[in-house]
Amino acid sequence: MSRLQLKDLQLARGGRTVLEHIDGTFQDAAITALVGANGAGKSTLIQAIMGTLTPVSGSVECQVPAVRRAWLPQQLALDLSFPMSVEELIMTGTWPSHGAFKGYCGAHYRRGREIMTRLGISHLAHRPLGELSGGQRQRALIGRTLMQEAELLLLDEPFANVDTDTVDVLMEVLRDMARQGATILIVLHDMAHLSKLADDVLILAEGHGRWATPDALLDRYTIGQLSRPPRLPLSFPGTH
Repeated sequence: MSRLQLKDLQLARGGRTVLEHIDGTFQDAAITALVGANGAGKSTLIQAIMGTLTPVSGSVECQVPAVRRAWLPQQLALDLSFPMSVEELIMTGTWPSHGAFKGYCGAHYRRGREIMTRLGISHLAHRPLGELSGGQRQRALIGRTLMQEAELLLLDEPFANVDTDTVDVLMEVLRDMARQGATILIVLHDMAHLSKLADDVLILAEGHGRWATPDALLDRYTIGQLSRPPRLPLSFPGTH
């Protein structure tokens, strides 16, 4: 049985229905791309999965413990004025299971150093977050989720405004996490990223959801459009 399922889910914000009759099963040890226009309900669905938004009806059935669920928002949500270094940010990944007011042990620091090496940011360990480039910050944020040993990871446009090298590094890290058993849900807008990364796709449009395979989307939206920007569809396949 999948560790994450949606059953006839209805979600609302401010008294307005955003999504309804959302059903489906997220593959374990796989990456699902979440696709939809601005306002389609992507963030609302993520909040419901994380348990911070109560459904109007239906349910989110998640077997992953809360301490092993991680949410990586867009970088705009990061307070760069807070005096925290890269290493300090990564170490906060221990807080859900270890506690925020306990000291770190040698094993924690060793793991943190291993993660920074894996992400290519060891030389930035003591650099304040506000002095980093967008790609460097995104690597550090992914490092925090690795430190948390997340089994369910939700990411909102993690490749936006980052360099190509960082995209390649993060893609490999995410694929590794999936191979090791993590369930990953990622908001994407770029067809090239989806084709390289996603195992499944959930499209949100007009208050509803529809599942598709990456191959089906690629077949429909890339034939005859190779000269156009590789952006993903914002409507259901077959509606045009």
